[in-house]
Amino acid sequence: MKRVVILGRGASGKSTLAARLGEITGLPVIELDNIFWQSGLVATPRDEWLKIQIKLAAPENWIMDGDLGPYDALEPRLRAADTILFLDFSLPRCAWRALRRAPERADFWRWLITYRTKSRPILMQAITSHAPNANLHTFRNPAQLDDFVAKLATAPPPR
Repeated sequence: MKRVVILGRGASGKSTLAARLGEITGLPVIELDNIFWQSGLVATPRDEWLKIQIKLAAPENWIMDGDLGPYDALEPRLRAADTILFLDFSLPRCAWRALRRAPERADFWRWLITYRTKSRPILMQAITSHAPNANLHTFRNPAQLDDFVAKLATAPPPR
């Protein structure tokens, strides 16, 4: 794992996972939400977002967390990734987490609610098209993810 992309429904824990993996692996963490959203929660234009990601994906090592739903352009980071971690958690779990953390805009809730039927199929197709050789790990619940992280934390460092 040198170039890791973390994807999933809003409030699934992508940023928390990225921070934990950064601690375990020593890889730099790039939180895409902080780069993508401009002042006033204005989306970065697609062409500009593609260019930004090409620069972000150029280094040899990184963890990029973020799934920006209908605003996203995944291609640059998927093409560069060797590992993709997909947090495919349920709507009730993510909705509960979202309610606990902060108020969200209506477009966030539309994305959250329709993720399984609209965003997920697009995401899966993008992974198939742009990252066919990446190791894809799909987690359906936090217990599966916790097991994966625990194994990483106890694994000997690569040579």
